[in-house]
Amino acid sequence: MSKMLSEALGVLPLMAILRGLAPERAAGIAARLVDAGFHAIEVPLNGAGACDAIRAVRKTVPAHVVVGAGTVLTRVDADAARDAGATFLVMPNLNADVMRHGKSQGLALMPGVLTPSEAFAALDLGAFALKLFPAEVMGYAGLKALRSVLPKSMATIYPVSGIDADAMLPWREAGADGFGVGSSLFKPSFSDEEISRRASVLVSACRKVMRKET
Repeated sequence: MSKMLSEALGVLPLMAILRGLAPERAAGIAARLVDAGFHAIEVPLNGAGACDAIRAVRKTVPAHVVVGAGTVLTRVDADAARDAGATFLVMPNLNADVMRHGKSQGLALMPGVLTPSEAFAALDLGAFALKLFPAEVMGYAGLKALRSVLPKSMATIYPVSGIDADAMLPWREAGADGFGVGSSLFKPSFSDEEISRRASVLVSACRKVMRKET
């Protein structure tokens, strides 16, 4: 599963976070994101019908697009996400029990970290990538400092929370390997057309930033 996620994010290191996605809208929105260029879609579990939404997304998108679950807090969450078709788990925290369980199920793991101690512990537990969360709290200087003790060869870091098109370049210059985008891309109140527009802007910005030397 880590290989699939690595390949998807290698094409475009941008993860769509669809918090509050209703199952009945999931297929249509997923199709729009794929059309815009997304290769990785996350549906957080702390929304009604999240697992049904994951199933709908998985059935809609092509095989090269990876689908995962976010806000995974327990083993039960991990199992429900896996059964719904998720191949990676994203967490707001670092929970060793959930990490070990997810790894035993063959799922790629992206735990939330904010300190060097959490980052190194997450890598020891088999993290595929590190979710820097909440990114605004650490800031660009904080990521630079973390990167200075956490070489790129050891970890892939994705800032999450407060990421929009304008924020991508300074985060990239600070050492980010990619980005997780939530409310700058999707809110349940957004129309399908608005989501398509936002998706295109974010994909274009990510492609431009990732071409730049840092």
